[in-house]
Amino acid sequence: MKKMIYLTLCLLLQVTISWADSELKRRASWGAQFEPFDLKRPGKVVRNLDADSTLAQAGIQKGDRLVSVNHKPIHTAEAWNDITDALTEGVHQIRVIRDASSHEYDVDFSGLAKETHPGIKTIYHQITSDHGIKQRVIVTLPASGPKKHKGMVVLQGLSCSSIEQTPGRQSAFVRLLTDLIRKSDRAVLRIEKPGMGDSEGDCSNTDFATELNGYETAIRWFLAQDYVDADEVIVYGNSMGSALAPYMANQFNLAGVVSDGTYVRSWFEHMLEIERRILAFKGLTQQQITEKMTRSYIPLYYGMLVEKKSYQKVIDEKPNLVEDNYHGPGHMYGRPVSFYHQLQQFDVAGAWEQLKVPARIRWGTHDWIMSEADNDLIVEILKQAGHKDHVLYKHESLDHWQAIHPNPLSSFEGKKGQWDDAISGVLLDWIARL
Repeated sequence: MKKMIYLTLCLLLQVTISWADSELKRRASWGAQFEPFDLKRPGKVVRNLDADSTLAQAGIQKGDRLVSVNHKPIHTAEAWNDITDALTEGVHQIRVIRDASSHEYDVDFSGLAKETHPGIKTIYHQITSDHGIKQRVIVTLPASGPKKHKGMVVLQGLSCSSIEQTPGRQSAFVRLLTDLIRKSDRAVLRIEKPGMGDSEGDCSNTDFATELNGYETAIRWFLAQDYVDADEVIVYGNSMGSALAPYMANQFNLAGVVSDGTYVRSWFEHMLEIERRILAFKGLTQQQITEKMTRSYIPLYYGMLVEKKSYQKVIDEKPNLVEDNYHGPGHMYGRPVSFYHQLQQFDVAGAWEQLKVPARIRWGTHDWIMSEADNDLIVEILKQAGHKDHVLYKHESLDHWQAIHPNPLSSFEGKKGQWDDAISGVLLDWIARL
């Protein structure tokens, strides 16, 4: 009865949170490759142009330095990322510097082809969050079968990256995502973050609360769809999404949790642990690591995460931290400091304590981002809370990005890992049984 009332309310909410698909413009591609961002000079230099690219047809050349798009200056890496993420079909004014001369072009981009899968129906829709941001949602479901499908919500990681499988995307995570879509026999919901895919907004300026609300709005919409069995929806979370998975299961009475590459302690503790591992990879002794942690990283992250200051303010107050800080004045890993201020307050452990539904947790033994200790702690939390149905699987040689490596250092150094069908196979087996 409660579920029926909940779904009725969700259907009523659709009037305000759902809009015609045509209102969001389709994302576009540069059709070019660029040089790494140069901190000493604004702009982005064209390294290569695809022969049939829109940029080339408009007259832009290899070696040109793009300095603004639609009058927005390309002065930081974050600004470039936001401009690239906001590149949609239609005309964009681009200014370039060539041989010390300025040139302006009106470039008319076409939208990218939408995602397709054999034997799978793909639905492009959009929701509007409580913050007024229109966000793309993508649902894939078996083209045949029951009228109502079991469902799965996919929550991705921290970075500003699209959850859509656009042409040319190749990575172990994309391979995993493809298997989840094509082999899980479920209606699968993916949500584009603000500024990503076709969504409105700027990811690099989106805080944690705003992003979380977009996910919540999308899940409400998904549960209300007539092709979804709302009593049979689970959540799969990867990386940061894995820490949100138990929270979403509790919020929406979902049927199960699959948490892949997760953490449970506060972000302050998490960052200190990562810095220790990075310093060890760089060859420092434990004594040297402790000295650096005490002198630099503890005060840096305490000031930023506990005292809620920007990196720049912390460094202004403690100039000696400059030597070891590798984050920008207002960003860490492409996200604003406000994101982490809010994330520091998010009660990951509390969500696990409250969890009542089955939980399946995976940690790769060569995952240097997330720790084995955190995953073991989740199991202890669940046991102490009286949770009965949970499994922790430690996947041999798996790294954080869904690839097999000979050791964690190989992953840290960015070497190419190997795909193994068991990477998705473990998850698909769990999903089939939940």
